[in-house]
Amino acid sequence: MTEKLLATPPGVTLARLDEVADGAARNFVLQMKAGRFHGFVVRRGASVTGYVDRCPHMGVPLAQTLDDYLAPDGALIACSWHGALFEIDDGRCVGGPCVGARLTAWPVAVVDGAIVTA
Repeated sequence: MTEKLLATPPGVTLARLDEVADGAARNFVLQMKAGRFHGFVVRRGASVTGYVDRCPHMGVPLAQTLDDYLAPDGALIACSWHGALFEIDDGRCVGGPCVGARLTAWPVAVVDGAIVTA
């Protein structure tokens, strides 16, 4: 069984910022020597926030549909499996089966118009 990767090296360019719509989220899968890393970013204006794509409740990816990480109003991250809701800024669960738990942060930044791992 392969262990799920929870981090990436810094400096990996993921996409141009304009490739992720403002107020939307996007999935990224990085192939590394130790296996595949699954993460996603949420864009708000000129900034992005990243998380490992793994719900703290069951350890499964949050989205059942590609890039569908946000609640319908876009204000929270939503796990499509069991309805957990998470704050975008800090990954804290504010509703559902894992209240108080947090998503694992994935350090990302915007550098020269590109989203990169930090």
